[in-house]
Amino acid sequence: MPASSLNKPRDRIRIGCGAGYAGDRWEPALECVERGAIDYLVYETLAERTIALGQLEKLRDPARGYNPMLEPRLTLVLRAALARGVRIVSNMGAANPLAAGEAVLRVARELGVAKLRVAVVLGDDVTEQVRATAAPLMENGEPLDTIKPTMVSANAYLGADAVAAGLATGADVVITGRVADPSLFVGCMLDGLQWRDDDYAKLGQATVAGHLMECAGQVTGGYFADPGFKDVANLARLGFPICEIHADGAAFITKPEGSGGAVTLATCKEQLLYEVHDPARYVTPDCVADFTGVRFSEKARDQVAFAGGRAAPRTATYKVSVGYRAGYVGEGHMTYAGSGALSRAKLAGDIVRERLALRNIQLEELRVDLIGHSSLHGDVSPGENAEPYEIRLRVSGRSRNKLDAAAVGEEVQTLYTNGPYGGASDFMQVKEVVGVRSILLDRGRIKTEVRMLSL
Repeated sequence: MPASSLNKPRDRIRIGCGAGYAGDRWEPALECVERGAIDYLVYETLAERTIALGQLEKLRDPARGYNPMLEPRLTLVLRAALARGVRIVSNMGAANPLAAGEAVLRVARELGVAKLRVAVVLGDDVTEQVRATAAPLMENGEPLDTIKPTMVSANAYLGADAVAAGLATGADVVITGRVADPSLFVGCMLDGLQWRDDDYAKLGQATVAGHLMECAGQVTGGYFADPGFKDVANLARLGFPICEIHADGAAFITKPEGSGGAVTLATCKEQLLYEVHDPARYVTPDCVADFTGVRFSEKARDQVAFAGGRAAPRTATYKVSVGYRAGYVGEGHMTYAGSGALSRAKLAGDIVRERLALRNIQLEELRVDLIGHSSLHGDVSPGENAEPYEIRLRVSGRSRNKLDAAAVGEEVQTLYTNGPYGGASDFMQVKEVVGVRSILLDRGRIKTEVRMLSL
């Protein structure tokens, strides 16, 4: 069936991306609204751990748990969006979509907006269903019961149909919790173009569009630039992407005229493959997309068309992200510079390892990283002939016991007077960490609803 009954189908729509992660820049979203001739503005702000951390915040304060940047982001764009008929869609609701919806209304009141409709999409929080579920963890095959005692959240990746249901109310703003990243954009297409949510020929192309858009500035040159190899102009003024998609599925990616960055064949190809394990089988809640037939073509400067997205029917399950308390991580840093910096940093790391053993500190995991030498690639990093001028020693350890975790930073700090010479700029901290595992849950066990809030 069509995703919406209130709106007449259009020949084409334009969707802007206002954020690609929780801490993304603010002003490119306003640029999309004011200069992009868009119909929808999508803020994609959730990563795997974000909701679990939001659940911990909600436990401390029932009025929180949504994205803390929601208010400033909407304060910046809301009046401009309403004036132009741009509808806003976002998963900034995180662990508390209803509280996020109320926050949107507060922003509107503060801006002097007289009338606003907010649709809050609920149903992704499946914590209670998962507590009553026995399922293997997707990452290691172990039983879900191994993490149930410390579980703090379980959120299903809802799809485009849930987003389209929110938009079908005619709401100016749609707030969700966990929705799969591309599905936020696909939901706008279901609404604006009145595509069916089981039209897999259209959903394949729609999912390509959503995946290209979901990381905001990455497709316009961010996370792409490499000086001398892949130069991108004016990254400090990077424009965020806009997708224009037509009722027949023809589509292209562009950005606001005059903004920084670039939309090219290369930026689009790199983003298409970003975080895709199998291009022939990219599983979303909406479909199983096949990217292997996608072809790009340059229409004009900063305008790249794409075609060839295909899809098979959606699976019978939703992926569920399960957050659990994974203990505490303690860490300490120390910097060494000048002649022999690498050997002194290695000695310092060895001292900390031995000290932790002498004190019988119980750690489930310990890392000693030499930042600037081997912290990223370990044994395959350049050898001793690539002697750096400066090295940052970072020692981190995870433990169920907060005091044992704290001991890691303490021992690094004592290197000042008990280790090799020249250590400086010490840093230490202890923080509780949330682990994330995944399970599959039958679609029939998850019910979504739309709650309306208004001025």
